[in-house]
Amino acid sequence: MAVTSARRAVYVALYVSIGALITLLHFAAAAAGRAGSSGQAPLQPYDLLYYSGVRSYFGNEWVNAAELLEKAVITKESLSRVRRQCHDECAAAGRDALDQLDSARGSLWDLWSLDWIQRKAECLRFCTGRSVTPAAQLPVSTDIDFEFNTRNAYNFLQVIYFKLEKLQKAAAAAHTYFVANPSHLEMRNNIEKYRRMEGVTEEAFQDRELENERHWVLYDSAVQYEASSDWVQASEKWKACVNKTLWQTDECRVQCEVTPQRLPEDRGVESNHGVFEKAADLSLSLLSCRQSCVTQVATRPGRISSQEDFLPTQLEHLHIAQFKAGDISGAVQTLRSLLLFYPSDKDSLDNLQLYYETLGGDTESPGTQPSQEIVGYISRALEEKRLLYFGVENLDFSFTDPDLWTPEHVVPESLRKNWRAEQEKINDKLKEGEQMEEVDESGFFSGGPVLQAGVTITMDDQLMNGTNRVVLDGVMTEKECDRILQLAKAAASAGDGYRGRRSPHTPHETFEGLTVLRAVKLAQDGMVNQSDARLLHELGERVRVLLHSYFRSPPDLFTAFTHLVCRSAVDGDQEGRLDLSHPVHVDNCLLEPETNQCWREPPAFIHRDLSALLYLNDNFDGGELFFTNRDAKTITARVKPSCGRLVGFSSGPVNPHGVTAVTRGRRCALALWFTKEKIYRDMEREEAELMWAADGKSVAKKDGEEPGGGAPPARNARSQAPTERSRGRGGVTGGKDEL
Repeated sequence: MAVTSARRAVYVALYVSIGALITLLHFAAAAAGRAGSSGQAPLQPYDLLYYSGVRSYFGNEWVNAAELLEKAVITKESLSRVRRQCHDECAAAGRDALDQLDSARGSLWDLWSLDWIQRKAECLRFCTGRSVTPAAQLPVSTDIDFEFNTRNAYNFLQVIYFKLEKLQKAAAAAHTYFVANPSHLEMRNNIEKYRRMEGVTEEAFQDRELENERHWVLYDSAVQYEASSDWVQASEKWKACVNKTLWQTDECRVQCEVTPQRLPEDRGVESNHGVFEKAADLSLSLLSCRQSCVTQVATRPGRISSQEDFLPTQLEHLHIAQFKAGDISGAVQTLRSLLLFYPSDKDSLDNLQLYYETLGGDTESPGTQPSQEIVGYISRALEEKRLLYFGVENLDFSFTDPDLWTPEHVVPESLRKNWRAEQEKINDKLKEGEQMEEVDESGFFSGGPVLQAGVTITMDDQLMNGTNRVVLDGVMTEKECDRILQLAKAAASAGDGYRGRRSPHTPHETFEGLTVLRAVKLAQDGMVNQSDARLLHELGERVRVLLHSYFRSPPDLFTAFTHLVCRSAVDGDQEGRLDLSHPVHVDNCLLEPETNQCWREPPAFIHRDLSALLYLNDNFDGGELFFTNRDAKTITARVKPSCGRLVGFSSGPVNPHGVTAVTRGRRCALALWFTKEKIYRDMEREEAELMWAADGKSVAKKDGEEPGGGAPPARNARSQAPTERSRGRGGVTGGKDEL
């Protein structure tokens, strides 16, 4: 259809105004009309259902609250489906009027445009009215949008179902809420309690909103297959992920068009805004909503920021996977699709040349042409951006471009200077993020179940600003803490292997340490209580089971070393003290803060994979554990000791840590390290177990044996990075044997 250039801008503006002008007609129809008849009862306003459910919740009317909140969730989903269905049914409405635009002369073209809009609006009004009440067609408040975006309905539902003793449903609601609120530690602890409740199965912990996140499920699956070099499966998953992302984006764009929009604010009596200006405001709002779908689809549940270049990134992974899987034609097609986003990218052009040489045949066959879906995606996005930037330049409209790939020629000359500055800021931020991003190659993935009753998660990765870190409380009782402290005191009085001496890290503290084997020998000699020695051994196994599950580690995890450590402040030697109880270090590599490197070589304990610290007391000053970046200066998290508090973290370079000075009293803790390699297991523990066995005593469960209900396999994917090469360096901070 050839539309004259003189009419082009107004014509396109009218075209994209369809959804906005239809909103006006929906408003009028909803206010005065009546829902049409259909086979089912018309949908009620889901915001009214939600507020009614919340009122019932606070009135302790649990059955009514559950019914209303569930109905609110279902109604919102149903309303979106009805709108999508009506959008598709009315796609051809008024098409004959639209075709008249080609031959219209004089002032008739705008009448044909309005005829097209009105007929499409009539179709949508009638279609929607068959299934939705007038009140349910009105816009909802921003408060309601927030409540549903944060899944707060499931927060209420998990309490309601718990009160009704419907534990399976309570667990599902808790899990669904937690997916979108991963920093909500109370909900995480609730989930762990549900896991231990009788009658609750693992199938209960399913995300009820998963259908809207299928592209992320595919994304994570593709990354996992890629990490294991299964390129055929990776290729299939990346292709499915691209298709699902395009579908999800289209679904979001449709909802922008058919969901009622509020009218632009009146600019006052002196405003010269007439119908065309208001139509332009509405049309630009519609276009901006459509463009924002890129950001919405690229934002994981529970995250604030979106993943930049989400679709181009998938295409980049896909063409590499296709090439390695032997699908050269598919790789060419995908790479040519990617080049539509970044036509001059040198790496992509070099790869394309390599693919052409490998293919060796017809490089212009239909199977190697850019995907038509991507061609349409790019064309539509560029036209929308041109109109939006026109609005920014001439109509005081505010627009934030969601894409990094937008070509400069789309931006008006008067806006390019500011546009370039914004692009540079974004690129600098991304580069900074890439430099700061730490990749944990340990194979651990935090977030697994906590298997011990009474143990709660106090801090997780997010609260500790790191990767594979956790603080658990309730691991020991006060009585158990007192028993181990008494063991430490008795061993100190016995001397021989536990004599207080100056700390190797500071002259201002004394240091004492006791191993499991030494405790058993002291018990056999009658110097310490036998049951306390056995408790020391059992605590190591308790910690191993907890962390094995929480960090979703590989099948076997062995205890590498267990050390009861006490640090005591030297009286009269604390004034003006500036040093640390234990300098910043990494447990399995040599930290070089000046270069941010960590060399995995002796004397570091390179076999250690997981570290833990189980605190026994808090009646001292100082002695806080803290984590830093690799510079050993930037503190990212602090942990204050207390009885029964367990800190667990992966032993590698993502977790440099140290201990602040103990300036008064005596700080005692059980330090533990674990390894995935059986050859490095703690042989002293086995010797202690043999000594007990020889005395006819039972032995605690051996390392590597998982208790019932063990940790499920890791389901999330982590980015992979090249393994750091060991290299000798001077002036490094060595790995030590105590935390």
